Amino acid sequence: MQIFKVGGAVRDRLLGRPVSDIDWLVVGATVEQMLELGYRPVGDDFPVFLHPQTGEEYALARTERKSGQGYGGFTFHASPEVSIEEDLIRRDLTINAMAEDAQGQLFDPYGGQRDLAARLLRHVSPAFAEDPLRVLRVARFAARYAPLGFSVAAETLALMRQLSESGELQALTAERSWKEISRALLEPRPDVFIQVLRDCGALASLLPEVDALFGVPQTATHHPEIDTGVHLLMVLQQCALHDQPLTVRWACLLHDLGKGTTLACEWPRHIAHEVRGLKLIRAVNARCKAPKDCQELALLVGEYHTHGHRALELKASTLFELLQRFDVYRRPQRFEEFLQACEMDARGRLGFEQRDYPQAAYLQAAMQAARAVAVQPLLEQGLTGAALGEALNRARLQALTQFRQSQRQAQANATH
Repeated sequence: MQIFKVGGAVRDRLLGRPVSDIDWLVVGATVEQMLELGYRPVGDDFPVFLHPQTGEEYALARTERKSGQGYGGFTFHASPEVSIEEDLIRRDLTINAMAEDAQGQLFDPYGGQRDLAARLLRHVSPAFAEDPLRVLRVARFAARYAPLGFSVAAETLALMRQLSESGELQALTAERSWKEISRALLEPRPDVFIQVLRDCGALASLLPEVDALFGVPQTATHHPEIDTGVHLLMVLQQCALHDQPLTVRWACLLHDLGKGTTLACEWPRHIAHEVRGLKLIRAVNARCKAPKDCQELALLVGEYHTHGHRALELKASTLFELLQRFDVYRRPQRFEEFLQACEMDARGRLGFEQRDYPQAAYLQAAMQAARAVAVQPLLEQGLTGAALGEALNRARLQALTQFRQSQRQAQANATH
């Protein structure tokens, strides 16, 4: 019986990166032996055990064979006869197919170290093409390691393209896809994730609404980068640079979907793309089974991001309606995330990356002015129910009118 560290723990140690989770592999043991040693079984499909002291996962060496469609379409075989080499060959990438024994000796039968040095994400064997989830995983690794200079090997990209064209991606469950997509969006280069999916044809299969943005032109005055898809990639880069949460990154991914439906004869203008995009955002939200907070923010950003950009021009009544729509009195954090998404959208343009975004501070101040309206004086007037609500709304609108006037006066004073 031998115990090895495998996968990411070995890879990240060799890259000099912090190691958080350790995967352990047990070669030459039976289920009975593991139970006798006090390990607790947890695996349904194949034998995985929890260490009696540390609680870490230990898996028996196994082989796998394709037996159906999709991520779950595999038959596993675990036995004491399965060697370390046989277990490692079923893994996705060479850099994830290395092992280390208790003495620190490295087992690297498939050239993982070589590909680490070459900064290549390369598949271990042709069996890579049997698992559609690996398309998303490789794109996610590309997003994680792009800052270190990693790219996907040409032959691996070809296999990913083959998987995309086979229709196997449609067999992925929404839960598995969302897990990979959400993790990838939080990597240092989420734009690389989208680009790699596009390069292998998977974006058109998984997120056709996003894929449709590429090649669609915008007005050069506002978007010097022209291409809507390129703009999207730049917005995602800004999200990572400014360490935005998943809700904001998801909203930014979907904020311009309506532009993909603009008729070519109307290019480069995209009138009412905000409203046209809502149906598409709902479709993507539902298909990916995104969490509720991600779904809500994506729809609000899609509909109102141009309001954010035009904040300084908005009438008091429009400001009031915007704040009401976001329910800033009970959910101010959601409005803050909206402002962050708007700022990422504004910065995700060629030459605008370092530009200030005063609209965010302006709208934050407007929110504070509306939230500062006290309800107690209205209650003391004996107002209740609908009458109280109407009076409160009038008071908030009045506060926003005064806020807007004071802001315009301050601006006028500053220019003289």
